[in-house]
Amino acid sequence: MNPTADTPAAPADSPDEQPPGPLLRTLAPLLRGLERQLRAWLDARRTYPLTMLQRAELEGVANDLGRQADALDVDKPLLVVMLMGGTGVGKSTLLNALAGSPIAQSSFTRPTTRDPVVYFHHSVRSDRLDPALRLCRLVQHDRPGLEQKVIVDTPDLDSNDLANREKLKALLPIADVVLYVGSQEKYHDQLGWDLFKEQRRRRAFAFVLNKWDRCVQVGETGLRPDEDLLKDLKAEGFQNPLLFRTNAQAWLDAANKTGPTNGLPSTPGDLPEGEQFPLLKNWLELGLTRLEIEAVKARGVGQLLAHITRSAGDVRPPDLSAEAERVRTAWEKTVGEEAGVQADVLVGTLEPYRTEVEHHFSVEGQQRFRGLMAAYLRLTTMVRYAGSRLRDRHPITGRLFGGKMETPVEWNLGAFVQDCARAAGERVLDQRTTALINRLLVEADQKGFPLGLLQEPTAAVGRLDWRERVTRGVIDALAEVEQQATHPTGWRRWLRGTLGFLANTLPEVSLVATAGIILWNFIVNQETPDLFRMLLIALVPLTVIVVFHLLILLLLPIRWPAIRGEFRTRLGRHLTAELGRVYLPVPGEIAAALQTERKQVETLVAETKQVGDWLADRQQAARVGELYGG
Repeated sequence: MNPTADTPAAPADSPDEQPPGPLLRTLAPLLRGLERQLRAWLDARRTYPLTMLQRAELEGVANDLGRQADALDVDKPLLVVMLMGGTGVGKSTLLNALAGSPIAQSSFTRPTTRDPVVYFHHSVRSDRLDPALRLCRLVQHDRPGLEQKVIVDTPDLDSNDLANREKLKALLPIADVVLYVGSQEKYHDQLGWDLFKEQRRRRAFAFVLNKWDRCVQVGETGLRPDEDLLKDLKAEGFQNPLLFRTNAQAWLDAANKTGPTNGLPSTPGDLPEGEQFPLLKNWLELGLTRLEIEAVKARGVGQLLAHITRSAGDVRPPDLSAEAERVRTAWEKTVGEEAGVQADVLVGTLEPYRTEVEHHFSVEGQQRFRGLMAAYLRLTTMVRYAGSRLRDRHPITGRLFGGKMETPVEWNLGAFVQDCARAAGERVLDQRTTALINRLLVEADQKGFPLGLLQEPTAAVGRLDWRERVTRGVIDALAEVEQQATHPTGWRRWLRGTLGFLANTLPEVSLVATAGIILWNFIVNQETPDLFRMLLIALVPLTVIVVFHLLILLLLPIRWPAIRGEFRTRLGRHLTAELGRVYLPVPGEIAAALQTERKQVETLVAETKQVGDWLADRQQAARVGELYGG
């Protein structure tokens, strides 16, 4: 395949040179599988967003996978050879010379005004061509050597008409091999060279220096144009580039005069030394065998797979596990401080209702008393808390004041606390929730957690109905304080038990004892009791009851000042736990979601690499390696 050789390489279609097994037919379903997996990943909901450019690039890659799979899933794959070059380098002349005559308008399969020309074998149905090629001018031929090749003449890459450049860029993704055509004036112009460097990793390249009769002289650089071009190509990694030196116009003129002879136009006279048009023609017809066509196709797929790996790596979500842990640690402190402030606000909101709270605790504390002591406590409670909002819980006052019969504790307490929470929310807590979210986001940003990922989930948590959670926290804290007050532990438990036992026993004992003494004196000593002695029957038990009542208030107080501090502490713990439950998991959940998406990308990359490794083991691209520059 070296164009400096005097004769073309012999065909390489013998069985021992064929790839082991149906390489391309096996590769096609692998590519379709990767396409389905890539599209499913693109369509799935994700925590880590894609930019518009990233999505467009990956969708383009998915389209390329489908296009490659369709192109490979055939018995005889087509090799698209695309001519690319600037204005006046002779691309169209070169195609006409390869065709053996000017391509006439009458040979077009359909009338069109499109500039690109597609030259393909008549055995190839037009629907096998890429959709973009079907919009070009289609020219058929019957040359066996080009049966699996499609030659495309493209618009000038340096055309002043921007539409022509866009046509060229739209056709380049279809090319398997690009014939970069230059002349003595335009073999290294900046626009074409930049496009070559952009595409060289994705396409196979061969080079044609046309108008060779004008290139035999040394240029301003001290080198002939072909030597200068070879030097620059080697600098780009092409150690042994395919460079054909042609004078296409001379061969086209000779064909117009005499017609082709033995498949070749008549040899023009006065060809400059080193002219290689026959080598170019033989390379296209005989050098690019089916083995090499499959190798080029496979090499192009390998580059596409490498592109997928790079693109997927660029959109792979970061591992934020460490950052999430740091954010959680920082948030724990902030949430604790916020819970303390909210607890103070709620306790302050309950302050005007201290009488109701004391009433609630008093009623609950009376449940352990019986007999005279219980009756006394109910009476005093009725009198003391006659104006309390919780009076409906007391059966006597409920009847006296037209209230309801006794209802469950939590029902009344829940409604009471809800009123307090609503009032606190309208005053302070709504604003504090917004401020808390902002503080948490600032701290997360300082710990290196991307705000774009955290902002919406944190705001969504803040929009939850927190009043129900606050109400439950207040009720639970009051219940715990009530439990501690009415069912103490340690020495207070023994003191409470002793006082309860004596208070439930001694009033009845003193009543019986007093009445017994008076009755004894009346029967035995014949002493008629006066009014004072008769009153002692009630006064002595009452005195005992009052003494025990004072001892209970003194030793086991359940007044608001005594329970406020404990209630504040327990409420702070409940609010800390509740705020922590809803806010603290957010960074970890995001990091876990990113880790899942990261594994999906890694799976896609691993499977792409697996296909690439399989392809590298199977393809035999040694004969076409020089087309890729290493």
